[in-house]
Amino acid sequence: MSDKIWLSSPHMGGNELKYIHEAFDQNWVAPLGPNVNGFEKDLEEFLNANVKVAALSAGTAALHLALIECGVGYGDEVVCQSMTFSASANPIAYQGATPIFVDSEKETWNMCPITLREAVSDRIAKGKKPKAIVVVHLYGMPAKMDEILAVANEFDIPIIEDAAEALGSTYKGKACGTFGRFGVLSFNGNKIITTSGGGALVCQSQQDKDYTVFLATQARDEAAHYQHSHIGYNYRLSNICAGIGRGQMEVLLHRVNARRSMSIFYQDLFKGIPGVEVFTEKSPDFYSNHWLSAIVIDPTMTGITREDLRLAFLEDNIESRPLWKPMHLQPIFLTSPYYGQQVAERLFENGLCLPSGSNLTDESKRRISQVINKIFKVDKLTK
Repeated sequence: MSDKIWLSSPHMGGNELKYIHEAFDQNWVAPLGPNVNGFEKDLEEFLNANVKVAALSAGTAALHLALIECGVGYGDEVVCQSMTFSASANPIAYQGATPIFVDSEKETWNMCPITLREAVSDRIAKGKKPKAIVVVHLYGMPAKMDEILAVANEFDIPIIEDAAEALGSTYKGKACGTFGRFGVLSFNGNKIITTSGGGALVCQSQQDKDYTVFLATQARDEAAHYQHSHIGYNYRLSNICAGIGRGQMEVLLHRVNARRSMSIFYQDLFKGIPGVEVFTEKSPDFYSNHWLSAIVIDPTMTGITREDLRLAFLEDNIESRPLWKPMHLQPIFLTSPYYGQQVAERLFENGLCLPSGSNLTDESKRRISQVINKIFKVDKLTK
């Protein structure tokens, strides 16, 4: 069998080991140290928005702490994009709160601002004003932040941006993750850069960052002994993992360019195939890192379903994956309120994520092209 082509695999730049060796040489192997400070500084400079960054053990941890700092607690409600990975919604449940799911719009596949307004207005009419709004930049595509922020500001509800998939993406020239009160980043192994496992919380002030670090290090009070006046968490990123991140930051722009090139590869490949739409920006306001390239197939036009293509890829040892199953369809959240039509449901039924790694070779692209050309019965030059 041919070698596995992964959907999105880690891609090292080469200098990661330099920072790791420095940590070992200096015996900085705890969840603090020069690499953590340096990684945070690198991210702050890259985001270029006068923000402060706290490096944490996971993007999920970052979202959890953001909810805590927004005052979310037991019995509260939090509006959340339905079309997303479960990590966007799970921390809401950690806090004993209820997620209020909102449908997507068709252009960016992200939270629909019109439906958001309807949801917030209805929850307030029912006597329950949401404590926060979690918006996601899906697959690296920026959400319609102007319209979403307009709703949030009108009702005075803080925005938490789940930019776990969107490092390197911008909306109207501003970095995703810097629009809301908090932004969430992820450096999981499949993300555009990785720290093996890790994440970060983007804060608008030094005060918020300091409190984030306090909560993430078991909320220890200033005392010679161990004293705790708040519930804390073991959420800080280790100095070793931060060293990987520092090396990865050196190649981040190269990784973004490579992922965007994969999107262009698919746009060229599917050009002229009616019934297949490649997920791309609809205007220059949106700049996606294209963390994952994705398509939507209309089986009434192609005679081919999403699953037909997925299985064809699988037969050639190529990984592809259906789009995220909307949260309001997940068994654990079936009783949570949902606002919208069926945009997210149709995307899930007909959408497929394609191999998108920055380390895909020409041979990998050739194999991907062969499968697509064969199943759609088109005669196109392989890439």
